[in-house]
Amino acid sequence: MIQKRIAGWAISALLSAGLAASGAMAASEVRIGVVNDYAGWNPYADSTAQMYMTWCQTYGCLGTYDTRDGEYKPLLAERWEVSKTNPNEWTFYLRKGIKRHVDGKELTAEDVAHSLWRNKNDKRSAQKQNTADVTSWKVVDKYTIKFITKKPTAPLLSFIFDRLIITGKDLYDKHGAGADRKAPWGYGPYMVKDIVVGQRMVLEKNNNWPGIKKSNPDRIIFKRIKEDEARITGLLNGELHIAQAIPPHLLNRVRSKSGVAVKETSSVEVMFLAMNKTFKPWDNKKVRQAVAYAIDRQAIVNSIFQGGASLLHGPVGPGQYGYTANVTPKYDYNPAKAKQLLKEAGYPNGVAIEFHTATGRYINDRQSSQAIVPMLEAVGFKVKFHTPEYSSHWPLVRKGKRAFYYQGRGSVVDPSAFIAQYFETGRSPRINYSNPELDQTLSAERKEFDPEKRKQLLAKAFNILQEDVPALFLWRINQYYGVSKKIDFTPSSTDRIFGHDITMK
Repeated sequence: MIQKRIAGWAISALLSAGLAASGAMAASEVRIGVVNDYAGWNPYADSTAQMYMTWCQTYGCLGTYDTRDGEYKPLLAERWEVSKTNPNEWTFYLRKGIKRHVDGKELTAEDVAHSLWRNKNDKRSAQKQNTADVTSWKVVDKYTIKFITKKPTAPLLSFIFDRLIITGKDLYDKHGAGADRKAPWGYGPYMVKDIVVGQRMVLEKNNNWPGIKKSNPDRIIFKRIKEDEARITGLLNGELHIAQAIPPHLLNRVRSKSGVAVKETSSVEVMFLAMNKTFKPWDNKKVRQAVAYAIDRQAIVNSIFQGGASLLHGPVGPGQYGYTANVTPKYDYNPAKAKQLLKEAGYPNGVAIEFHTATGRYINDRQSSQAIVPMLEAVGFKVKFHTPEYSSHWPLVRKGKRAFYYQGRGSVVDPSAFIAQYFETGRSPRINYSNPELDQTLSAERKEFDPEKRKQLLAKAFNILQEDVPALFLWRINQYYGVSKKIDFTPSSTDRIFGHDITMK
């Protein structure tokens, strides 16, 4: 009990400090406990689902994907179209009258053009892979811009919606990169009020946003609380209104509290084990296949996740674009086969490996990875297990300096962007994978605007990845949120928490 009180007091103190630093108490306020880090002020310098979500509702983005009805929805863009005569040409028509925070400057196509340029050229940009297929752009008029792709790119919206952050050209011209701190003004429904790196982010409502409601909270505080117990204690004590990522074994504790509810949603976040071929022994396909057969994934789902996850046989599962049950091979638990594959790979006496998993980033990440370790050791792997802080681990993953690690990729609605990011030659160094057949297949699927033909090409890409195993696709973890009954909020499977989707009771 004392520990719970201390945790609750600590959260209250930190939140109070944030309010004191950022101004007077807002008329209505929602406090949200999240697990991921807040890395800084630069909206292009990270590529996590959480940061995309935050920047998209502050600076603004062109559109979003709504998993509730399976449709792309406009935000800053009013509509878009692909040229009937040139499939490399996309036209985006902006909403008129969207005014920027603080100074009221209207959004224009010049700002979108600048944002494309900065996405590609900012020295700290971690998002270049999202715009890699856009080779040029043309401002048609104040509210219209054309994106030109080097090849037809049918899934372009999955690369840029929710991900291309729109910042002001004039502010960058005046302040350079310093604009992110000096004038973090955007066009979204909420405004950046304060950021404390590694701790929290405070947003305030933009009352001029079209469609914003009086019932939407005036202030939102996203507070990083990595520890599950502390996050739940804050929720139950009333210091938080939303607690993200409730682990299965703590659900009953949340359900027992009368003032809060557990809300569950399926997930489009894909969890996998990445095997970087630039490190030995991961350059050997049989070693990678041995990993795939060594792990009893269903046992981990049943025990660690208490049934609150679904197995993956390929990069996507039911409900995600292009899913098919016919992907092969399927890696069912077969330790005898794993041992034989290691032997055939030239490791009859086993092989030493290092396994990294960040802690407190994903639901039961340490526990599920710990369960994997003895399974690997049982077939001959000699595992040195590491559990680094996510803030130190993630930059090394992005630079391709981790050999074997547990990882999630969020917002996988259309898998084209995900597969390109991790597995297409030259996109990013995270796995350093290269396969000419996969590259050709991905190029073909992006050129194909016929949905059924495109799905067939995606299925071919899935099969290539399953056979070559640069990553073992594990599961999708159901998302559980603790939500105060003082607010209305329905989470989505993309893990986005938008202020305009929250209403005060």
